[in-house]
Amino acid sequence: MIELTIDGRRVRVPEGTTIWDAARGAGIDIPTLCHDPRLSPVGVCRVCVVDVGAPALAASCVRPCEAGMEVETSSARVERRRGELVELLMSDQPPPESDARETSLGDNALLELARRYDAWGGSLPRQADRPADASSPVIAVDHQACILCDRCVRACDDVQSNEVIGRSGKGYAARIAFDLDAPMGDSTCVACGECAAVCPTGALVDKPLDSELRPRERLDPVDSVCPYCGVGCALTYHVDRARNRIVFAEGRDSPGNQKRLCVKGRYGWDYAQHPQRLTTPLIRRESAYPKGPLSKDVRGEHDGRRKPGGIVDYAEVLPAFREASWDEALELVARRLSGILREHGPDATAGFGSAKCSNEEAYLFQKMLRAGWGTNNVDHCTRLCHASSVAALREGIGSGAVTTTYGDVRNAEVALLAGTNTTANHPVAASFFKQARKRGTKLIVVDPRRAPIAEHADYYCRIKPGTDVAFYNAVMAVIIDAGLADSGYIERFTENYSELRETVARYTPETAARICGVDADTIRRIGLELGRAKSSIVYWGMGISQHVYGTNNARCLIALALLTGNVGKPGSGLHPLRGQNNVQGASDAGLIPMMYPDYQPVGDPEARAKFERAWGRPLNPEPGLTVVEITRGALEGRIKGMYVMGENPFLSDPDVNKVRKALATLDFLAVQDIFLTETAEFADVILPAGSYMEKLGTYTNTDRRVQIGRPALEPPGQARIDWRITAEISSRMGYPMHYDSPEQIFDEMAALTENYRTLRYANLGKTGKLWPNPDPERGDGSEILFEDGFPTPSGRARFVPAEWTAAPELPDEEFPLVLNTGRLLEHWHTGSMTRRAVALDRIEPEAFVGVHPGDAEALGLAEGQRVRVVSARGSVVLKARLTERECPGAVFMPFHFREAAANLLTLDELDPDGKIPEFKFCAVRLEPLREA
Repeated sequence: MIELTIDGRRVRVPEGTTIWDAARGAGIDIPTLCHDPRLSPVGVCRVCVVDVGAPALAASCVRPCEAGMEVETSSARVERRRGELVELLMSDQPPPESDARETSLGDNALLELARRYDAWGGSLPRQADRPADASSPVIAVDHQACILCDRCVRACDDVQSNEVIGRSGKGYAARIAFDLDAPMGDSTCVACGECAAVCPTGALVDKPLDSELRPRERLDPVDSVCPYCGVGCALTYHVDRARNRIVFAEGRDSPGNQKRLCVKGRYGWDYAQHPQRLTTPLIRRESAYPKGPLSKDVRGEHDGRRKPGGIVDYAEVLPAFREASWDEALELVARRLSGILREHGPDATAGFGSAKCSNEEAYLFQKMLRAGWGTNNVDHCTRLCHASSVAALREGIGSGAVTTTYGDVRNAEVALLAGTNTTANHPVAASFFKQARKRGTKLIVVDPRRAPIAEHADYYCRIKPGTDVAFYNAVMAVIIDAGLADSGYIERFTENYSELRETVARYTPETAARICGVDADTIRRIGLELGRAKSSIVYWGMGISQHVYGTNNARCLIALALLTGNVGKPGSGLHPLRGQNNVQGASDAGLIPMMYPDYQPVGDPEARAKFERAWGRPLNPEPGLTVVEITRGALEGRIKGMYVMGENPFLSDPDVNKVRKALATLDFLAVQDIFLTETAEFADVILPAGSYMEKLGTYTNTDRRVQIGRPALEPPGQARIDWRITAEISSRMGYPMHYDSPEQIFDEMAALTENYRTLRYANLGKTGKLWPNPDPERGDGSEILFEDGFPTPSGRARFVPAEWTAAPELPDEEFPLVLNTGRLLEHWHTGSMTRRAVALDRIEPEAFVGVHPGDAEALGLAEGQRVRVVSARGSVVLKARLTERECPGAVFMPFHFREAAANLLTLDELDPDGKIPEFKFCAVRLEPLREA
């Protein structure tokens, strides 16, 4: 610690602190244009100069404090110099009345200084010939307003690590540039908006989406959480209450995202304000029976051409329904489902909940089915996400939870990213991985597709699709053979090691190389890196889990971490990156067929007795059916009635043709959603629900962080919040539910769990808390789990060896290629939200199939040419996108696009343990079309 004087005040700060930071800590404001607390200081604008008693003034953002230093921050000399600097900067600025930032957000920092110093650039020659760039769908660029402070460069490089922005030109012609001076909209910019968020002038400004931008002080700020991926970024919506409109969003400080957002979080919220929102209950007309698909796409007439808006055509679908009152619609739902329960029994019914809904809504939904209906046939999209990972984790370490956070990568010597395209699926988490790499963490990326994160990796291994087990078994064999297994950890904390050692010994690097396509020397180098690292974390995505052998894939990753002693300490652990914003919370709340809340098995008599006492009803002891099993049950006539809340299985489930037939077979289907979905076309009753932006509730992210989402908007028309609809239906079916608020529901759920037991709305605060949390009043919660053992009967983790097996459907002469499906950065799940978000739809408006250029050349296929993709189950037509990101012999399709539904092609084979379907491997062929 050192002492100095700033403006006559004695200040004590750690050695190395800059004058600017020391003054800020003392409540003394020093103006700046180039500096932002989140960015590394560069001192280029010089507006922050202060007098330290030297001949020259010092830039306070870069000058370190010295013991005994006397600093003046606002002397006449300092103020005069600042005024001169502002006069120089203003000389080439656009007029204030035409400045994009000043006329919209009203927060142009340079103009604030111009007013402060009455410096408008009039004393100097003005030149105004720098161009504007309107090519980006979300950000307006005005080079004339740029002061070359490099905030945008540092935000892009140091915060988001996208490294798109630099400088071009010399002297007066110097300006910021995107890639090699491309227009912003044609560059590799991923539209995260970080550059516009830090820009102090009108050079980079967000374009308005649904409403014209306006100053913050004229809007109401609502602190909430992003509704998209499992990262759960903290953000603030700025709301025009008079018009019931969100005007813009920005990231806020939180341990999870540190103000960062991706394109969806910053620009993807306007779907809630779309004119196609459902606003009144709908009942199917008698003339629309027998049920079946109503639109051409859902009937299977796919031609891959972009439809207006790329969404359900209401003109095709709505004539089959009539408007109804809430009383009529709810009474019909209750009567029809009650009739099925009486006639066919509880297990003839099923429900799909949603990971887009809150913890409270997930809890009530599963409670209604279990206690009210008497069935455990309740599931949600975790079955299509990380069910196999959870199965392997519970089997191996006794818990399905992540053992550390994605932010803990800062402490890791090595991070293994397996089967995850983090830059598209978890872009803010990916920014932490990229930052860690710059600070010295070694990144190992293993995936058949060369995702953008691979550009940052020390090692990228392009394994052949479906060969993960062979690869990781060989890596473990290298570690054991080199004597790098952590014998002390294995002896103290694990069991069944000898069986693992015996299994992996058969997978020499040479043997694995023949299977997975990665050369033996690289496998050895990977094994040695992981074996020698004092700390390593394994992060994985759905490239690991969405296989019929997904549980085996995860078993290998768990064994790898245990083998090296990398669980239960900083910079180490196991982290399956959760897909949806509340897939962790929905699972915690019991929205799965074999577990009550907090993963208490339905087959455990003690757990069942606990919930019977709490809920006042006898409960079914048999585990229920999973998502795909429920669909099969409907197809076979065993499932007669269903209630779907916020899910769209028609597009999200494998083998769409089977799903279509299953939905049409149901005696009764109630769908509760915010839009007409493809699934809703088969409904008997459609209930209009509130969107994420309209409800209060808690959401649990991939780190186990429980956060409060707060309502920014009022629901449109007669739409109601999900938990209120569920409670009303349950009450009408004979199981009364009376709650006054989501907080009351949360308290009931928390009391029935161990992990949420200490949490309350009052102690979650603005940034939430991690579970488990022994003292949430004083601490953030447990970042690292299992430091002293595991929640298993023996207290030890168990090695579960796995053998490599080939996929159930292999390429052959008729279908010579492998199809992989997944998400894009700009879209989400079945597209019902993101394809109604103006900016997101503009950036990525239509479906495509990614093809390796070598495969395309062999087929005579050109970039942008339409091609038919055919599997044994169906075909779709769409454009080809040639890219070396794809593995030779494999193609990729996103599953967001109804007009080219990827799941028409996939197969519904299930992992025997996790019951997850095979989304990442099926055999297809490409047929180039020669049309004009």
